[in-house]
Amino acid sequence: MEKLDQYKDLVLGYVVENGLNILIAIVVYLIGSQVIKAVVNGTRKVMDKRDFDPTLSSWLRTLISISLKAMLIISVLGMVGIEMTSFIAVLGAAGLAIGLALQGTLSNFAGGIMVLLFKPYKVGDFIDGAGYMGTVKEIQIFNTILNTPDNKVIIIPNGNLATGSLTNFSKEATRRVDWTVGIAYGNDYSKAKEVISKMLEEDARVLKDPAYFVALGALADSSVNITVRAWVNAADYWGVFFDFNERVYKEFEGHGLDFPFPQMDVHVNQVK
Repeated sequence: MEKLDQYKDLVLGYVVENGLNILIAIVVYLIGSQVIKAVVNGTRKVMDKRDFDPTLSSWLRTLISISLKAMLIISVLGMVGIEMTSFIAVLGAAGLAIGLALQGTLSNFAGGIMVLLFKPYKVGDFIDGAGYMGTVKEIQIFNTILNTPDNKVIIIPNGNLATGSLTNFSKEATRRVDWTVGIAYGNDYSKAKEVISKMLEEDARVLKDPAYFVALGALADSSVNITVRAWVNAADYWGVFFDFNERVYKEFEGHGLDFPFPQMDVHVNQVK
């Protein structure tokens, strides 16, 4: 009982001595809590207007709220006479130790923020990054999940995607399809160009603007190579690519155009 009475006297004395400071601290805490709430709500409205990713918006609002509340609590405790210098030093040292231990994780975390903020790709895009190609299924804070064309699920750390080279095949509405068609030496190049141009004209998926391009690309060792380029909507890319290859194979034969095989001429000189 004596110890309990001593604690009561100690607390009562502290309250009497610091009553005004405690009252001010309570008022500051209540006002600060309302200000933090208003800041978080204002941040949410700004992010909604600017069409921020919902995951990033939620995470940033939580981070802002926690940071401001921690600063408010430290300020309030300092106002009532509690020494916070040592606590802040310990907290800083702990933060540094945790940061060093989680370097890779924090790198992926920062990469996720960069991806969600600058949006180099979005869910549904087909990308090539970190050595993998696939359709973006989900963007998380630490990882991006891809579905490959053969239906594999690939989980890629965001740090690799944020700091490495990345190709987004879905970013633009149109794409250019490129082919190299080889014909044998002695074949009629003008006829081959006419057949190719007709196929492109008849395909409604091939855009008229920009116009398709057909030209003699190279006189190779075993073939005359024709360069073909055509613009299509991004969604039609692979359909046009494969259909054109099939039509070339079927129609060249009917027009007397041959596909060359690798060949080498050997000249033998008789030495006397």
